[in-house]
Amino acid sequence: MEETFGFFDIFWSIFWLFLMLAWIWVVISVLADVFRSRDLRGISKALWVLFIILIPWLGVLAYIIVRGDRMEANQLETAKRWEDAQRDYIRNMAGISPAAELEKLAALKEQGVLTEEEFTTQKARVLNA
Repeated sequence: MEETFGFFDIFWSIFWLFLMLAWIWVVISVLADVFRSRDLRGISKALWVLFIILIPWLGVLAYIIVRGDRMEANQLETAKRWEDAQRDYIRNMAGISPAAELEKLAALKEQGVLTEEEFTTQKARVLNA
């Protein structure tokens, strides 16, 4: 007797595949957050990883409940560090220093291209970067 897959079987398989991929994504996100957290020390990180590996559902849910608010802060901090590193790399490769940028801004202000307000805004951007 030959068994064929119907529409419902295909849909059900796709649904389970989606759930499996979503679960893998969540576990990787939580583990990445454990390792990127600067406020956790080695033993705490080891315990969280052990908890997540030994009892995955409970470990992930507990981590999200206990440290969910820090996850976003850690992600934003990491993105900021990457952005700063990228900006520094581009400036370094282009040979543009903050002093050179300030000189260009001062020249543009003297030429009347920039107003005092625009100059102040751009100067603050260069100095804060």
